[in-house]
Amino acid sequence: MPSSVIRSYHYDPVQRRLELQFVSGRRYRYDDVPEETFRGMRQAFSKGEYFNAHIRDRYRYTREI
Repeated sequence: MPSSVIRSYHYDPVQRRLELQFVSGRRYRYDDVPEETFRGMRQAFSKGEYFNAHIRDRYRYTREI
């Protein structure tokens, strides 16, 4: 399902790093994200809702420029 909030995402299981690009163009890197959390997002009907409920404000992040 395409997201109206998240343009793209990529997960690195070795580094447990989730990279997100929002439709606004902003990019963020979330560290120490468990693979189960990424799988949940990938399977979620609404990526934005899943992100808000399970990732946002739960993992350390860096805004990419």
